[in-house]
Amino acid sequence: MPSPYRALFAAPGSKGFSAAGFLGRMPLSMMGIGVVTMVSQLTGRYGLAGALSATIALAAAVAGPQVSRLVDQYGQRRVLRPATLLSLTAAAVLLFAAHYGWPDWVLFVACAGIGCVPSVGAMIRARWAALYRGTPQLHTAYSFESVVDEVCFVFGPIISIGLSTAWFPQAGPLLAACFLAAGVFWLTAQRATEPVPHPRERHGGGTAIRARGLQVLVATFVATGAIFGAVDVVTVAFADEEGHKAAASIVLALYAAGSCVAGMIFGLLHFAGAPERRWLLGVCAMAVSMIPLLLVGNLPFLAVALFVAGLSIAPTMITTMSLIEEHVPRAQLTEGMTWVSTGLAVGVALGSSAAGWVIDAAGARAGYGVPAVAGAVAVAVGFLGFRRLKRPAPGRGGSVEQHSERKERHVA
Repeated sequence: MPSPYRALFAAPGSKGFSAAGFLGRMPLSMMGIGVVTMVSQLTGRYGLAGALSATIALAAAVAGPQVSRLVDQYGQRRVLRPATLLSLTAAAVLLFAAHYGWPDWVLFVACAGIGCVPSVGAMIRARWAALYRGTPQLHTAYSFESVVDEVCFVFGPIISIGLSTAWFPQAGPLLAACFLAAGVFWLTAQRATEPVPHPRERHGGGTAIRARGLQVLVATFVATGAIFGAVDVVTVAFADEEGHKAAASIVLALYAAGSCVAGMIFGLLHFAGAPERRWLLGVCAMAVSMIPLLLVGNLPFLAVALFVAGLSIAPTMITTMSLIEEHVPRAQLTEGMTWVSTGLAVGVALGSSAAGWVIDAAGARAGYGVPAVAGAVAVAVGFLGFRRLKRPAPGRGGSVEQHSERKERHVA
């Protein structure tokens, strides 16, 4: 590991909470695709599979910011454990319902309960921010966490799809639930690095989404999430049409691997330019990278195209976290990060659902039109809201309060 990354773990407790965060985030890449694989195997209905995956994402979009807002006020341990138990109970109901062929509405209710899962990535980034706020190490820490995210997306689909196709259909979602339980309870047992709660005073009430810059980020990432959701569902269906459904996990892993490589390199660099310009460039790159998918003719070509497409993901996400620190109050940092995840979740719901219906109606190849359209929408929203991102709110952000804007942008 390069020395800037090694230096991050000089802080006591950093290795422990980072490892717990890795386990706790594995379900992020395993549960949705695991449900798609499980339901498509048991019923052959990709429309239903995509709708159930969308339900999980939409429920997470509704519950996630509320859970994180409570975390900011009362602390991670007091909030994460009850929320996780609720999500695990719903996952158990889903597995039983799928196995015994219960009515579809039971599946949807269970998926809504699974959506109460906490945003573990936001919890880990909040711990890094508490350790390194206002220093260049925070950029490196955010980069490292983006790499961890992508590592989860490299191995998560492989494990989830592989187990569900080779063992039994429910195996992928079942293991995802086990990872969630282990990661969250291990993380919340580490009290020394838990960020100090900020009980909401009357004058400090309200939600982080009131920040105009955050609104732009969230709106853009709704469209970005539609890219991710559609690519997952369409790739599974495309591999199935090619007669190699299990290969979808390898192809999706290469998509995440491209992002992982780019994120690792990006974390070693420091930039003097404005972060909002890099962010917009990243959004444009993600949109353009969807165009080759419309021309896919076989799985090897698809794998190469998705690897190249993944190169723009992690740098864009890393820059997004830096922008959140500029536009959100410190006492609402966890909530602000979760709102971006919420935007992604809403987009995943829309993208996976739309892709599922397109696949059922016109086949998998036509389904890649969904992420292409979503990319164009992301670019349009990013350009329309760019002015808001150029004006960080006064007195906001972890390091804007203590440093000049020029210095903070150099750190980002």
